[in-house]
Amino acid sequence: LRKAFGHQKWWPGETPFEVIVGAILTQNTAWTNVEKAIVNLKKAKKLSFPALHRMSHKKLSRLIRPAGYFNVKADRLKCFMDFLMRECQGDLSKLKRGSMPALREKLLHVKGIGPETADSILLYALGKTSFVIDAYTRRIFSRHGVAPESESYELWREIFTQALPANSALFNDYHAQIVMTAKVHCRKSPLCEACPMRRFF
Repeated sequence: LRKAFGHQKWWPGETPFEVIVGAILTQNTAWTNVEKAIVNLKKAKKLSFPALHRMSHKKLSRLIRPAGYFNVKADRLKCFMDFLMRECQGDLSKLKRGSMPALREKLLHVKGIGPETADSILLYALGKTSFVIDAYTRRIFSRHGVAPESESYELWREIFTQALPANSALFNDYHAQIVMTAKVHCRKSPLCEACPMRRFF
């Protein structure tokens, strides 16, 4: 996949904090909409922990409106800011010192943070070896007979974490390659002819 597409240099974000905000905002929406919301936050000079922690729910909802479900996502962002305050006074470098399993468990107890968002935060913002499973991963690898698409998130995650060396850089680019493959070839109506995974059928 890397030979076909090149290194993807994910996640698109200038700072770990921006990556976290993006991971929460991208739930149930296209990344293009998230980018608009992040631009709004940057223009308002509010893309920082102190600013988002202090900001009212109403103002935050208004700024992130392009990301859709803006009231729900504002609530989730505020809950996450409260978590950061409790855990590390908003200092991500302190949060990063925790072990991956313990951090994952804590993230999954934050309102609105499910497994995919938690793993995205762990991998892309905190550099932890936690593989991200998304709909693209399920689609591609179920078509290749690895497991049924309907299997649980944790089973899919276990397949990858057991098969791959525990390396955050590898996990990072591998997931990005999967996303690229799904967008270019393994669509809902697949375009298999030129797919770099064709030889594995």
